[in-house]
Amino acid sequence: MTPAAEASAPLEPYTGTPKLMVPAFGVGALGILATLAGFFATSAKGEAAHAYLLAFCYWVGISVAFTIMVAIFHTAKAKWLIVLRRTMETGASAIPIFILLFIPIVLMAGYLYPWWPGSPLLSEIHGIELEHLAHKQHGYLNVTFATVRHVIYFAVWCFAAWKLRGLSLKQDTTGELDLTVRMRRFSPGILPFLALTLTFASFDWLMSLTPLWQSTIFGVYYFAGSFLAAFCILTLTTARARGKDLYGNVVTTAHFHNLGKLMLAFTAFWAYIAFSQFLLVWIANIPEEAPWYGVRIFGAWKPVSLVLFFGHFVLPFFTLLSRNLKLQPAKLSVVAIYLLAIHAVDLYWLIWPALTGTTGPTFHWTLITAFVGVGGIAVGFALRNSRNHFTMPVKDPYIAESLRYVQP
Repeated sequence: MTPAAEASAPLEPYTGTPKLMVPAFGVGALGILATLAGFFATSAKGEAAHAYLLAFCYWVGISVAFTIMVAIFHTAKAKWLIVLRRTMETGASAIPIFILLFIPIVLMAGYLYPWWPGSPLLSEIHGIELEHLAHKQHGYLNVTFATVRHVIYFAVWCFAAWKLRGLSLKQDTTGELDLTVRMRRFSPGILPFLALTLTFASFDWLMSLTPLWQSTIFGVYYFAGSFLAAFCILTLTTARARGKDLYGNVVTTAHFHNLGKLMLAFTAFWAYIAFSQFLLVWIANIPEEAPWYGVRIFGAWKPVSLVLFFGHFVLPFFTLLSRNLKLQPAKLSVVAIYLLAIHAVDLYWLIWPALTGTTGPTFHWTLITAFVGVGGIAVGFALRNSRNHFTMPVKDPYIAESLRYVQP
């Protein structure tokens, strides 16, 4: 069938997800069980806890990024990506499962956070550092306030994802134009809450691993990487969504070109925020803050820092400058896979030094089991939510314009 014929063929609700959904759930369950076994049944409790945190932050960041992206594009009234929007909505719909996936972090918290009651890590902090931690813990880093914050985080994320996806799915049935207006009115109002909750979640999950260290732009650093990873997954999904009732049949090279440009933009944005944060901390040279970078850019962690500089910025930046590459879905997909891998290295660089310190990088098998465990459950849940729904917003008033999109 020619692309023109595929574009004119009517789509039906997609029912082909079980062949992917069941294996995803199965691999995910095995991965999480193996990680929990590594925590409860071995002496490597710290390794298992930090590995699970890395996996959780990787996948939940992408899901929340999808929610923010949908809200941003509604706010901007962007039409070119309407054909891609359902994939973002489906990715965002996985957020509720992360409430359950967060439970192991609570169980492992004592081996992650020195401020957690009864944490064995507290014995490693002495003198003035202990006094500073006690002062900070009293106002912010305590279990009661942390619980309240996390209820707010997940409530905002679930509500935003449910609202935007619900209105979009309803429009598939009714075709009401008013639903587009409602999505465009809702989105700019929810965006500040999404940005603030993801920022403070990054403070709680990642920055408080070293509770005396602080950066006001750390949240931007975290969701810059998550945004880039989300665009990579959107690119991969779009390139693979070929077949009966899949939207990839009607996507053009112009859409891929724009996805490539967004990947390039967020590669540069991540580097800008990373350098800005480093510069501010290094120039201030505050004893509570500078050691966080000192551990990572000197000694055993220096090679990983260089890998991030060249691998997360220099190489993908100059690669994505190529217009021809961005017009070829297969080649762009290879870059997307690479960037997803380097995003995991970035989170490893953020999290693992809190465990090993100046000892340097180490590897533990739970890094693999936790990653495929959390990812498998999240992907399986998203696939489950996609069942019996159209893979693109078929009755959006601007869908025809999106399908005809060409580069300006």
